[in-house]
Amino acid sequence: MARRLRPVELEFVESAPLRLVFAAEVAAPPKAVYTALADDVAGWSSWFTGVARAASTHGGQGREVRLSGGTRFTETVLAAEPDKHYAYRVDTTNAPGLGALLEDWRLTPAGGGTRLRWMFAADGPAPFRWALLLARPGLGRAFRQSARALDHRLGRI
Repeated sequence: MARRLRPVELEFVESAPLRLVFAAEVAAPPKAVYTALADDVAGWSSWFTGVARAASTHGGQGREVRLSGGTRFTETVLAAEPDKHYAYRVDTTNAPGLGALLEDWRLTPAGGGTRLRWMFAADGPAPFRWALLLARPGLGRAFRQSARALDHRLGRI
């Protein structure tokens, strides 16, 4: 059953009790990376590890995401700056323990490619935050695999 999370705004990325930050470089330029993040939401399932299905909702102002294990999210897009910044918060989920979640993607030019930074800002009870810290290495691996898969996908387009 889906639960409503605490609504947070972009500032939460700086004040969240738990912030995990991951970065990678991809060969594709920021415009192509931004398009994959913000405009081709359905394409996430082909490159982002664990995403089984993703769909844009409300004319691009929202998203619905289902992970491979059955976890579901409905999200609101909070930032959509072409070629630079894409961020969304989770509004509802069936994931236990989560109180608030915002994911923030920043893109900066790096040579002919893009430096991609993903910040995972979360809140929940202390045991949840502790478990998420333990999951950090796995999330980092998933992010790096996803960045490589995105790079491969964009190299074919």
